[in-house]
Amino acid sequence: MNRYRFIAAQKAKNSVARMCRVLDAPASGFYAWQRRRPSARAGANAALLEQIRAVDQRSHGTYGAPRVHAELRDRDRRVSRKRVVRPMRSAGLVGRLPRRFRRTTVADQHVRVDDLVQRQFTATALEP
Repeated sequence: MNRYRFIAAQKAKNSVARMCRVLDAPASGFYAWQRRRPSARAGANAALLEQIRAVDQRSHGTYGAPRVHAELRDRDRRVSRKRVVRPMRSAGLVGRLPRRFRRTTVADQHVRVDDLVQRQFTATALEP
């Protein structure tokens, strides 16, 4: 975790100056980090995550990264599969596996049925 992110998360409990001193980080660097705008890559990742969430919502949470990637390619959004995996993992989006087949009814193996046709299954002689 980034030192500045840690300081931002803990600044309600401790003073920024003390945490910067302990973590050997300049306080001016922390305040500059706080004012800095997100990078172009971070903005692109946020936009990609929104598109991934839309695909995930439309699939009712059943699509994994390969299907989400294919869906994005169908929409002319060119990204690699690993680029789709990272935001999905950080957002906690996972595909669902199909349910396992479970046999619930087992037929009775020893049911005796009456021979209503009166078939004969005994041979009278050997066939040549």
